Order: sequence, then structure tokens, then C-alpha cells
Amino acid sequence: MNRRLLGVLALSIVLLVSGTVLAQKPYQVALIIAQGGLGDLSYNDLAYAGLQRAARNFAGQVIVRTVQATDIVSQGESVLRNAARAGFDLVIDLEYSTFEALNRLAPEFPNTRFAILNAVVDQPNVTSVMFEEQEGSFLAGALAAMVTQNTSIPGINPEPVLGVIGGTKSLGIDKFIVGFIEGARYINPDIRVLVSYSNNFGDPALGRQMALALFEQGADIVYHIAGGTGQGVIAAAEEVGRYAIGVDTDQDFLAPGHVLTSMMKRADIAVYSLVEQLVNGTLQSGVLRFGLANGGVGLSPMQYTAHLLPAEYLQRLAGIETAIVDGTIQVTDITAVPNPNEVLDRLGLGH
Repeated sequence: MNRRLLGVLALSIVLLVSGTVLAQKPYQVALIIAQGGLGDLSYNDLAYAGLQRAARNFAGQVIVRTVQATDIVSQGESVLRNAARAGFDLVIDLEYSTFEALNRLAPEFPNTRFAILNAVVDQPNVTSVMFEEQEGSFLAGALAAMVTQNTSIPGINPEPVLGVIGGTKSLGIDKFIVGFIEGARYINPDIRVLVSYSNNFGDPALGRQMALALFEQGADIVYHIAGGTGQGVIAAAEEVGRYAIGVDTDQDFLAPGHVLTSMMKRADIAVYSLVEQLVNGTLQSGVLRFGLANGGVGLSPMQYTAHLLPAEYLQRLAGIETAIVDGTIQVTDITAVPNPNEVLDRLGLGH
């Protein structure tokens, strides 16, 4: 064998080895589960569904893992740090309360891409995902206000009263509640909206107890923004023949005919989009927004309740949605106003 042939063979071997070494390994993606955990039939489960869909559609290109903590609020920084040290290419954080921790540690891991939902972290390796929950909640409030005025609908009392149960007293939750109240008052400026907070996202028994109390005070419909605790709200609505409004995912099936609608917050679309952009090499820092205009929020199809509603209610609701999208109706984003306490005080939500 001559030297020239030996040289070609040697070069071929080097290129083959280099190609093997430089071949793209699957991206490693971690999903940090928020308060309430998997099994909440709400926000966490929906986000997990988006992760699983990405794993299927990008098989061979991504490997996904979920991370749960016994107390993600207090353990958030250590969970984030451990995920970064483990070498994940993308760490998606579903727990909004860890935004300060993420802001501190992101600069320590410049080669790790982070994403956080429901909070803004201004770091070059962080993508923030924000939902226009106030827009979907406005629609839910408007629909509830129409229904609570119509005593021909089963379970509706003569007095127009609505209820809301939030998981925590925080701007992230009040963002939903403000939109809901504004939507209800858009239909009926004099409507009463009773508001309470469970301070828990994983206690259905507590949710049931709190919802029963609101129904006892005259509420026809109770909107929950409380994760797994909201399962108890829905159970209470079915128990007393009233209505709940679900959140995050389509929860209408949990009590057919007693979940008026669900305000869907498409965490699955957001998580899938993050993974897709990672694979395509287009994931950047900054803020991604999901609202009515791009299908990021909206009401469920009301499979079990639409037949109870007069056609003009649904027509009016469609008109309201169009007005929100084109800017004719301005819905307050409590997280973006200069003085949120002024808005909260005006709506009777306190500080």
C-alpha cells in the first residue's frame, strides 16, 4: 500500500472519528413542577402534557425529565442550581415564586438556558413566558355575569353573586381575579364578587369547604385559580347544584354540567414552543407572550353547558373577545400597572 493511500485512509479515519465526536447529542430538558405537583388536573399536568408531546415529536433530539420538590417555594433555588449543575441544556421552571432565585443564579451558569413561566427574569440566558390571563378571565367573568342574571338557568339565584377562590394572595393570582371582576362588571356594574384565598394549591378538601361557604353566601358560580385545591371547588358545585369555573386546562369533564366553563391557560403550548425553539436553535432571551390573539388563553368549548345558555350570550361573548383582541376593550394587567394597589383597592381586593 503506497504512502498516498495510507494518507487518505488516515484522513478518512480522523474525519470519521471527528464526525462521531461532534455529532449533535440529544438536548437535555428539565421541567420543574410548581406548587400543587403533578396530578393537579390543571397547570402542572397541562405543562407536562406539552413536554411529553415535545418528547414524542422530537424523539432522538431531546431527552426530558421532570423535577418535583416537597416544597418548591422554599427549595426553589437549590432545585434550580442542582438542575443547572446536572448539565441540562434547558431548565423550564413552572414555579413563578422562584424568579428572584433564578435571577441570582442564572449568571453563574451562562451555558445553561433557563425558562420561567409567569415571571420576568431579565438575564441573557433566561426566556420568560407570560400569559395574558386577565384576558381569558375577563371572558369568564363576563359569561358568569350573564348567567347569574338569568334565573331560568338551573341553579341560579335571584341575586347576582359570583365567587372566586385564589390559591395565594399574590399579583400572579390577582391578575386572574382582576380580569374576572372587570369582565363581570362590564356586564353588570353592580354585581357582587366574593373573593377568598386558600393559600394552598393541593388541598381539594379545603377547596370544597371554601366553595361551600361562598355558595352559602349566595354565589351561583365560583371561579377557582387554585390548582389541585380547585378540584374541591368543582366537587362542591356539583354537590349543591351550582357552577364552578375551571382553570388552566379544560376541567369541564370533572363535573359535567356543573363546570360552566374553564379559563384555559395553555401552558402545554408554551412548554412545547420552548422545546421546539431549543431544537431549532431559535430560543432567545426576552419575553414570550401568550394571549387571546395567539390562542394562549381562552375559554373551553363548554361541551356540557353550552346548551343551557341563550345563543345571544355566546354571540355577545364572541364580540367581547374580538374587542379585547383589537384593543377596543382594555383589560387591566395588574402585574404591569405602576401602582397595582390602587387597582386592587378599587376592586375591593386590598393589598
